[in-house]
Amino acid sequence: MIGGTGLIGSKLVGKLTEHGHEAVAAAPNTGVNTLTGEGLAEVLEGASVVVDVSNSPSFEDEAVMDFFRTSTTNLLKAEAEAGVTHHVALSVVGTERLQESGYFRAKQAQEELIKDSGIPYSIVHATQFFEFAKGLADGVTDGDTVRLPAGKIQPIVSDDVAAAVGRTAVGPPVNGVVEVAGPEAFELEDFIRMGLAAKNDPRKIVTDPKATYWGAELQETTLLPGPDAHIAETKFADWLAQQQ
Repeated sequence: MIGGTGLIGSKLVGKLTEHGHEAVAAAPNTGVNTLTGEGLAEVLEGASVVVDVSNSPSFEDEAVMDFFRTSTTNLLKAEAEAGVTHHVALSVVGTERLQESGYFRAKQAQEELIKDSGIPYSIVHATQFFEFAKGLADGVTDGDTVRLPAGKIQPIVSDDVAAAVGRTAVGPPVNGVVEVAGPEAFELEDFIRMGLAAKNDPRKIVTDPKATYWGAELQETTLLPGPDAHIAETKFADWLAQQQ
């Protein structure tokens, strides 16, 4: 589990272990560094499936591209040498439609490396997490005002993302993309407003026609999944109520 000590990785390790799988968390703090290659050969010895849920520590255009290109290249090379038979990666619904954004260009580059590697693979595209409402707002805050582009979002709780990635990891490679999303679509403004209100955050929220999403212009459906997506059950309002 690359990124195995983070939000999704730690949940995944727990879920897979509960179901009798031998899940190993791999991250810099466990001695595995995909950027330098440190510890990769050792941790992949005997592994049949590698799940990559790691993320770049920096979202700056050049840094994030370097992270995903370097870490994915190193990881896939080590997997080929170790005989890994299934590579699973977590990515984002709408990645291919958000190529004005440096972050999503980097995620697209990661996906292309995986597809071209020759290793059987599955890419899980998830919508944005419930937990990210504040972070999304922080990225587009101007003074005390959150300026958002118009568009819809169908967010999902991280527990349901972990469950979806886990199901994919224990199944056969799909050699393609599977999508997972929450049960309800919101206007982006309404999703952020609900998330901030639950934290008693007083910032003003407006839809601004000049605003972008991580540097990319949004269409109404850019962030929404397709008709074949797996729809999780947890509703945003129910999750917010549990956080109080």
